[in-house]
Amino acid sequence: MTNHFRSGLSSGAPQIGLWMSLSSALSADALARVGYDWLLCDTEHAPIEVSGVLPILQAADTRTEVVVRVAWNDKVLIKRHLDQGARTLLVPFIENAEEARAAVSATRYPPEGVRGVAGATRASVFGLEPDYLRSANGGICLIVQVETRTAIENIEEIASEPGVDGVFIGPSDLAASLGYLGNPSHDDVQKTIKICLERIKSNRKPAGILATTEQMAKQYIKMGFNFVAVGVDMGLLISGAVDRLNKSRSI
Repeated sequence: MTNHFRSGLSSGAPQIGLWMSLSSALSADALARVGYDWLLCDTEHAPIEVSGVLPILQAADTRTEVVVRVAWNDKVLIKRHLDQGARTLLVPFIENAEEARAAVSATRYPPEGVRGVAGATRASVFGLEPDYLRSANGGICLIVQVETRTAIENIEEIASEPGVDGVFIGPSDLAASLGYLGNPSHDDVQKTIKICLERIKSNRKPAGILATTEQMAKQYIKMGFNFVAVGVDMGLLISGAVDRLNKSRSI
């Protein structure tokens, strides 16, 4: 099956996505109909376990590509998400080439990697796709997330690692690591993000980022990021609810 997120990155056009933290298959079903190029299911900070991702994949991934952010760079977690049908993974807190290499290995069957082999999984259409084991490695898209000062120092080695399909900058954790907790829009953080973008692109890898405001989303797209999450579902829900409440009370 074609990985539309991966092919979208190759197209050259910015891939516009939305971050999902509501952990809801119903909201994922609705958002998948809006027209975003990709949706991200967050299992690192959202209250959702591996089994809870399956209904979200079932609800959304026939309409748009669902990127799953795993909770950690752990080969068991990665294997379980791949087996239930995730094709694109975002692995957080990568700080050096060795950790990036481990993430790549976890997504590949032997001899290229260490992914465990199972039979009738959703990934293989429950065993009905006879060529899955031979074709699976080529259909996976792996994005690694850099979000610390150490990662920035090693970003070129991380980006150049074979099997890494893109590098995602985590602005909030990066800001905290640089001494600006809760202030990713600080000039120093934004300057660092721009340097990171240039270094990632110098290694001919797509670069991605999360924006929590419309202004920041436009800025990142203009800067040249290849894939941008232009908002978070919970943030959109709360901001809309607050706006409606304030307007209603002013009547």
